[in-house]
Amino acid sequence: MQKLEKLYEGKAKKLFATDDPDVLWVEYMNQATAGNGAKKAQISGKGSLNNRITAVIFDLLKARGVDSHFIKPVSETEQLVRRMDMFPLEIIMRNTAAGSFAKRYGVTEGTPLKQPILEFCVKDDALGDPFINNDGLLALDIVTEDELAEISAQARAVNAALLDIFSKIGIQLVDFKIEEGRDSQGHILLADEITPDTCRLWHIADDGQTVEHLDKDLFRRDLGDIIPAYEQILERLEQLAEVEGIERS
Repeated sequence: MQKLEKLYEGKAKKLFATDDPDVLWVEYMNQATAGNGAKKAQISGKGSLNNRITAVIFDLLKARGVDSHFIKPVSETEQLVRRMDMFPLEIIMRNTAAGSFAKRYGVTEGTPLKQPILEFCVKDDALGDPFINNDGLLALDIVTEDELAEISAQARAVNAALLDIFSKIGIQLVDFKIEEGRDSQGHILLADEITPDTCRLWHIADDGQTVEHLDKDLFRRDLGDIIPAYEQILERLEQLAEVEGIERS
């Protein structure tokens, strides 16, 4: 597999073409951003950790029946993925009130939700990634009814699988955002990444009250260094994969 021209550079990743038109080469960067890029920093080691974390999570998800665009890692900071026609959506699942949800509705952060909440935002930095409901998605022809039903079902399946994964390593999955797209065969699949950049992951202390943030909120809220937290997540996930006998990509 040959790495060819750069196709795209985002906040955390670069995408390159390969000699296979259905495969992209992804390079994870050391850049951390928050507030749609308003806050930015270079953090040594972040790219490697996110590359390895998302690889093991996709392997753990595959073992639970959730397929994705992920193919295999090719270096400490790079992996191969299936080329996708992406939906312009951020797909958000919430299990606990936090972040913008808690602020929007005046709910105390950390309040358990009676059921998981699925939300959608239009992926557009210039517009601030605005919230949109199902009717809006259909009215603006962003997705069809069938696509919306499939995306929603997959998001809930991802949530159920991730809740299982993180509960087994002593981590509370508060919320997360994912992206989905269609591959060359027309299949709708989980894509992009699943890392502490895209999830809120908490470790609740023995007192049942103190929250240890193990995600990008450490950077976003100036709470501390993200690297030890990301290293801890990676170590726990790799131990789980070994215990479960997961065949690694």
